[in-house]
This record gives sequence, structure tokens and C-alpha cells, in this order.
Amino acid sequence: MDVIPTNPSPSPENSDEQKLNRLHLVPSVEPAKVLELLRPGSFVKLDNQPQDLPPFQVINCKGGRCLVRQQSWGMSVQWEVEHGRLQSA
Repeated sequence: MDVIPTNPSPSPENSDEQKLNRLHLVPSVEPAKVLELLRPGSFVKLDNQPQDLPPFQVINCKGGRCLVRQQSWGMSVQWEVEHGRLQSA
């Protein structure tokens, strides 16, 4: 009958020193895009806005979304747009 040890001695492959020397690859992360500060009352243009359309006025920006309006629309009509699509006029 053969006896099998329950706690085999650590082999060089499993030693603590070997574990510390292993490289752990981490997927590359693209840097976050820095968004321009758009203050309420400032004027902005969309990334694909036609030249003949006047700039929009920023009402408020929060959580990556901005409420904008055209001056001709009146105060009660607003449009929610992703912050990344806007740039200062």
C-alpha cells in the first residue's frame, strides 16, 4: 500500500517567491474624455449642427446630459442632449 502525503512540500513552481514574480496583465483602459465646462446661459453648437442654425443656449448640465434651447423656442421648450455632443459657440 502506497502512502500519499496530504500536504506535499511546495515545489519551486508554487513557492511564494515564484508567485510574486508572475506578471498580472491588466487590460488597457483608455483615458476618460475631459468635457468642457458649459455654464448655464452660455451658447453651444452640436457636433453636427448646420451652419444656418443659430447656437443653442445652455439651461443646465447634469450627469452627462444638458438641457438646451433655441431663443426663438420660448422658455418652456427644452431639448436634452448628451454633453459630449456640445461645444462652446
